[in-house]
Amino acid sequence: MAGQHLPVPRLEGVSREQFMQHLYPQRKPLVLEGIDLGPCTSKWTVDYLSQVGGKKEVKIHVAAVAQMDFISKNFVYRTLPFDHLVQRAAEEKHKEFFVSEDEKYYLRSLGEDPRKDVADIRKQFPLLKGDIKFPEFFKEEQFFSSVFRISSPGLQLWTHYDVMDNLLIQVTGKKRVVLFSPRDAQYLYLKGTKSEVLNIDNPDLAKYPLFSKARRYECSLEAGDVLFIPALWFHNVISEEFGVGVNIFWKHLPSECYDKTDTYGNKDPTAASRAAQILDRALKTLAELPEEYRDFYARRMVLHIQDKAYSKNSE
Repeated sequence: MAGQHLPVPRLEGVSREQFMQHLYPQRKPLVLEGIDLGPCTSKWTVDYLSQVGGKKEVKIHVAAVAQMDFISKNFVYRTLPFDHLVQRAAEEKHKEFFVSEDEKYYLRSLGEDPRKDVADIRKQFPLLKGDIKFPEFFKEEQFFSSVFRISSPGLQLWTHYDVMDNLLIQVTGKKRVVLFSPRDAQYLYLKGTKSEVLNIDNPDLAKYPLFSKARRYECSLEAGDVLFIPALWFHNVISEEFGVGVNIFWKHLPSECYDKTDTYGNKDPTAASRAAQILDRALKTLAELPEEYRDFYARRMVLHIQDKAYSKNSE
């Protein structure tokens, strides 16, 4: 098991003022209860979504196993009419299937043209927009996207981070969410924005020994719960039953800090990308030295980065 286990705090009836002045500046996950989300939590049944959501074609992930791995791509992309997706995702066994009769489905809604348009449930699913109220915890000009998520029972999404703040609204069903602090990134065996450690409940510590040092924050979400996930916090999501969620992403930084080609909200800020490119060039330059010298000057570089860039604030 991973090291320290900590519960994500839960608060009920939080106002915008309380959130922005006292909670948001802490930059830590928080479950919000009692938020007015509109009638979606009672209306969005399988039958209702199938009828009102319509036959719009949606691109989905289909996996033969419950633990989805974005690094090895142990899933395939397929397309289904929205009403068929909802009905299949709610099933344990399927009469019609792509890979196997117990395959899992995952929808992460996209913009009309994913290369140019962000996801916004109000535009892609206009007949459903009147059912849901977005918590007004940010300014309208900060809004980035609202993402429809539908998951089969038992589906587990890989551990990853996003570069924007977001609220995960659990509309129906139950989820278990495990989060890791950005300060523990060095223990998560990252490839890009994703962790190589799939089985976070029973990790292979012979292969991933440092994972045991990562502090684990955990919460359960039921219909009507809203989880605040600050930017850069790693999260792993397990759907304990068929469920529907909506993520609302907004810009925590000024707009010019973000990659203008990013329609998913997962490309690193432009300054971070530039710094990574400079570091790659520095490493290529260090490679010109013999191993003894390369090792010495690499360690000096790490110490310099720690001194100049690491936050002095303790968690």
